[in-house]
Amino acid sequence: MSSIRVNPYPLPDLLAALADTQQQQNTSSLDLATGSRINKPSDDPAGAAQMVSNTAQSSQADTFLRSITSLNGLLQTADSTLSSVVTALQRAISLGVEGANGTLSDSDRADIASELTGIKQQLMSLANTSYQGEFIFSGTATVQPFVTDATSPSGITYKGNTGTNNVQIGQNYSLQINQAGSQMFTSASGNVFQSISDLINSLQTNNNIDSAVSEVSDAFNHITGQRVFYGNALNQLQSQQTYLNSEKVDLATAADSISATDMAATSTAFTQSQEAIQADLAAMSRMSQVSLFDYLK
Repeated sequence: MSSIRVNPYPLPDLLAALADTQQQQNTSSLDLATGSRINKPSDDPAGAAQMVSNTAQSSQADTFLRSITSLNGLLQTADSTLSSVVTALQRAISLGVEGANGTLSDSDRADIASELTGIKQQLMSLANTSYQGEFIFSGTATVQPFVTDATSPSGITYKGNTGTNNVQIGQNYSLQINQAGSQMFTSASGNVFQSISDLINSLQTNNNIDSAVSEVSDAFNHITGQRVFYGNALNQLQSQQTYLNSEKVDLATAADSISATDMAATSTAFTQSQEAIQADLAAMSRMSQVSLFDYLK
């Protein structure tokens, strides 16, 4: 005849089972709340390591994207400024051609020279354009790049330097974001301020006006060529911004595949743990009513 082994002290086993079930319920509840099955390294050491790397890459991409947003504003301001410079030089050329007309009187040429003086002041203001408190065309210097100087042939002197700024916008990807003002406005191949000053003087003296107009045309061509730098930089920023946004989508997809909670399965496990806890509690409440004879029935 086989014997039946009865545990006379089942309470410790029930308490242990209840603790395990409550832990399972807590885990399922946290997974449902966070949407992630990895809420501490011990949940999945390999997966947790992948998530740390994923988060670091995503954070770095965010940093680069913030830099790009700021740089877009800077480069667009620079490009818009140079567009205004080009327009002003076009007007100066038109005025010079008009002033070269031999039928004009001294008074007419004086009026043209006066308008050109205003254009020169406008050009100086444009060359001193700032963005978020920093001068765009001062190189790496923080001083106002162009100042009035009676000792200078053009009446204007450059106070910036020839340095350039580079900003990292990606892993091992650095972008030059400016050109020195001396290269832009006072280059030997097209000195904006000197050419305008020479045209003003030519009109005032009625001498070599055509040559002065040609000088302004050279400055116009030089600025137009230099403007390409900012257009290229803007294109590079746009391409990198697109790449980084795509990378963030890929990282989010990877993170989801690594740690996302299976909501249906976890909800089922949570419900089952609730039912198991109720069953454990019910069994414990009946213990005082159970005797050895109840097991032998």
